[in-house]
Amino acid sequence: MQDVKDITIIGAGPTGLFGAFYAGMRGASCRLIDTLDQVGGQLTALYPEKYIFDVAGFPKVLAKDLVRGMAEQALQWKAPVHLGQKVVGLERGSDNGAPRFTVVTEGEAYPSHTVLVAGGIGAFTPRKLPLKDADHWYGRGLYDRILDPAVFSGKRVLLVGGGDSAFDWAVNLQGVAQRVLMIHRRDGFRAHAATVKQVQELCAAGKMELRTFWELKEIHGGDRIEAATIVNSKTKQQERVAVDCVVPQLGFVSSLGAIAEWGLEIEKGEIKVSQTMATNIPGIFAAGDIITYPGKLKLIATGASEAAIAVNHAVHFINPAAKVEPGHSSNMAIFGQSED
Repeated sequence: MQDVKDITIIGAGPTGLFGAFYAGMRGASCRLIDTLDQVGGQLTALYPEKYIFDVAGFPKVLAKDLVRGMAEQALQWKAPVHLGQKVVGLERGSDNGAPRFTVVTEGEAYPSHTVLVAGGIGAFTPRKLPLKDADHWYGRGLYDRILDPAVFSGKRVLLVGGGDSAFDWAVNLQGVAQRVLMIHRRDGFRAHAATVKQVQELCAAGKMELRTFWELKEIHGGDRIEAATIVNSKTKQQERVAVDCVVPQLGFVSSLGAIAEWGLEIEKGEIKVSQTMATNIPGIFAAGDIITYPGKLKLIATGASEAAIAVNHAVHFINPAAKVEPGHSSNMAIFGQSED
């Protein structure tokens, strides 16, 4: 059994990280729990090399750099971070009449006075290729996540997909990969128009190739991928292309997992909260993409705001004498400033 914290934060993405920072700023003890093996959530797992343009203070910032800064900000208070921990249950009790929650993972139990669910879109895994032998090729040239573009240096890459991730990597692998061939099962795309235009310009310049109505049928090779057979869904024409790497970007499958069984009020897979980020269970708060309320915007900026609101009300929930409004950080003694 771990020690009792004021707040247990489930999710170490941007919203959870800012929640940990705000907890420390309010003098509340907290911990972070995440099913992934790194902090940063989707930004780290799916889009580390993608530029973000709508975070205050940054004209543009790489996702991995934003995560690095948010982690440095959040962990200055030395809050423990428990990674690779899948939440499987919640136990409810009391401590001298006050609510007590114990978040249970597959390997540990974490007690606290309140809980902040900041799980983004929930537990997510990349959608796998619909090939019977797909698992055989992982680690042998098949990648559904790109954490280090240098892995593809000088490689012939086959990108599969038509969403933001596929188009982003088609652009970001330029100058890294030897050749990029991108295929999509139809001629409509789910990507940002500006990125689609970039890819079309790269194709026109002969720097990569984009084929629509083509799908991946089979992967070939020995110890590593050496080629792939693709098929045209309209003409049924098949072609074997020499490739070193296959990168499926087919989206991801997400779910609330065990959190859905806690008795929280859920609407279309999202947790309903009040204007204080409180759920229908007193002492459990939620913030970020995992929540819903009238006018909700799924942005990193609003997630940070919601985390601050949730933490302030969690602090007040634990100690009703504590102010909900923390005041301006520029005047706080915790940052070495004089409180005037």
